[in-house]
Amino acid sequence: MICDNCSTFEPIEDQGTIHMKPASGELIQLLAVNGYTVQENNEGCAVNYKVRADLISMMKCLQPLPLKIRQELSFCVTGGEAPQIRHSWTPMQKFELQMEHYDMVSIILHKQFTSYMQPIVDTSEQIVAYEFLLRPVEWGARFQPYELFETARKTGLHAFLDRAARTSAIETSAEWLPIGVKRFVNFLPSSIYDAEMCLSHTFNTIDRLHLDPRDFVFEVVETEKIDDVKHLQSIFEVYRSHGISVAMDDVGAGYSTLEQMIKLKPDYVKIDRSLIDHCDRNPAQQKQLKMITNMAHDFGAMVLAEGIERREEFHFCREIGIELSQGYLFGKPSERPPRDLILN
Repeated sequence: MICDNCSTFEPIEDQGTIHMKPASGELIQLLAVNGYTVQENNEGCAVNYKVRADLISMMKCLQPLPLKIRQELSFCVTGGEAPQIRHSWTPMQKFELQMEHYDMVSIILHKQFTSYMQPIVDTSEQIVAYEFLLRPVEWGARFQPYELFETARKTGLHAFLDRAARTSAIETSAEWLPIGVKRFVNFLPSSIYDAEMCLSHTFNTIDRLHLDPRDFVFEVVETEKIDDVKHLQSIFEVYRSHGISVAMDDVGAGYSTLEQMIKLKPDYVKIDRSLIDHCDRNPAQQKQLKMITNMAHDFGAMVLAEGIERREEFHFCREIGIELSQGYLFGKPSERPPRDLILN
């Protein structure tokens, strides 16, 4: 069984066939009136197209359909090389958005991204881990990661992108890092419907590359948007059952994240950079940092300070018991780690 979130998406070819279901009489008639040759089948109907712009024109011609029909209508596009293969069905509204934002959608579907690594250090400034961050491939189109994920969310591709980004991070870590170096990998809880099923691809990738699950820390982002804490707890439990640690990002950005931290009890607590910035000079920030650190230590978590750019910030965080630090002071995200940490 595969849930909708785990569906496979393929790039939309320059020419191919667009499949539609359900094939109502109004749909078939409207397509025919606009000059399209409609092929009816047991699943619905289909129309061949010669250039991608034909798909945009077709979406426009379908606008006169009654709202109920448009809401029920789904599309699947197959290329000329394998027209018999169905990958996933996309609701009309999402498909229209995919066409509208196709430059960004193409980056997602063609997986034109890679994983950069930013070092994480301990209190002696030794690199003990890396966080993996999505970046454009050298030969591909430029993008900002948040824009790519926002486009993915709008177009129904956020689960596809999240899974592909996790895979990229795992594969990059296998290429460059020796066993024993922690790898922090982001994930979106909203992309995971059934944790065991949706994360099976991630676990299989770790197994396929003969990596140690204990080296991985999966880090929940969009913490402030979490409404279903029980769902996230179940995701954490599945990760941990496979020997993988979990982390919460951006803790301290809002009061809700402190409540969630206490309920979820992650293995790592990453403190938001807004509390780190010039913390050595701000008593209010210092008070909050001490509180979060003590709370995290009470349930056995390690604490990581994000966004450290000044040595004074690092010294203060170290003094109050924060074990790990990350920021430009120690290194920017890069394609590969320092030579002495590269896997031979």
